Amino acid sequence: MAATRLNQIVAVEKGVKSRSFSELTDAHQALQKSALLSGISRTYRAKDEEGEQLPPEATKVQVKSDEVIRQTAAILTKLFDVTATKDWANCSAKADLVVDGTTLVSGVPVTYLLFLEKQLTDLHTFVRKLPTLDAADTWEYDASADCWATEPAQTLRTKKIPRNHVKAEATEKHPAQVEVYYEDITVGTWRTVKFSGALPAKRVNELLDRVEKLQQAVKFAREEANNAEIADVKTGDRIFGYLFA
Repeated sequence: MAATRLNQIVAVEKGVKSRSFSELTDAHQALQKSALLSGISRTYRAKDEEGEQLPPEATKVQVKSDEVIRQTAAILTKLFDVTATKDWANCSAKADLVVDGTTLVSGVPVTYLLFLEKQLTDLHTFVRKLPTLDAADTWEYDASADCWATEPAQTLRTKKIPRNHVKAEATEKHPAQVEVYYEDITVGTWRTVKFSGALPAKRVNELLDRVEKLQQAVKFAREEANNAEIADVKTGDRIFGYLFA
C-alpha cells in the first residue's frame, strides 16, 4: 500500500471541509422543520355498523434526531481525522532552506515555510518599488554626506545691466535720441552638487534577484516538506464517542 503524503492530505482536506459544511447545513435545516419530525396514525370507527366508514390516516416521521446525530458524527469524524492528520504531519514535516548550494536554515517546519512565502511576496513588492538614482546624472557615494552625490556643476549667474544706445546726437533744435537696452553681464558662478537618498538601479536589481532566489528556495523546500510520508491520525471516533454517547 502506497504511503500517504502531506501534500495529498492538504489537497483532500479542502474537499472534505466543503462536503462536511454542506451536509451539516442540510442536517441542521432538516431538524428545524417540525413537520419532518412529526408523524401520526389515525383510524376511524363509526358509532354503529350503518355509519360511514372512513379510511385510516397516517404520516410517517421523516427525520429522526438520533439518526441525524449519527450522520453528523460520521460526517465530522472524517473531517476531524483529515485535519488531525494534516496538523500532526505539520509538526514533523520539515526541509532545509537552501540558496545557491548554501543552507540558510536547517529543518524548517512547513508552516514556517508558508509564512515565509507570504512575507517574501510582500518584500518583493517593497524592493521593486525602491527609488533609484536618476540615470541622467553620474553619481558617486559621498561618505561625508552619507548619501549619493553628483560631480559639482558650474553655472553662470547673470544680471541685466541697462545700456544707452544713442540713435541720434543732440542738435541745437532737438535733444539726443537715446534708446535704453539691457545687456546680460556675468556677475557670479553657481556651483551645484545634487544629493540623493535613492539607490543605484544595479543595487535594486541585485536585491530583487536575492528575493526571487529565496522565494524559489522556499517553494522547493515547501514541496520537499509536503512530500513527507505521514501517518493517519484518528481522533473523530474518540471525540464523538464522548460527545454523543
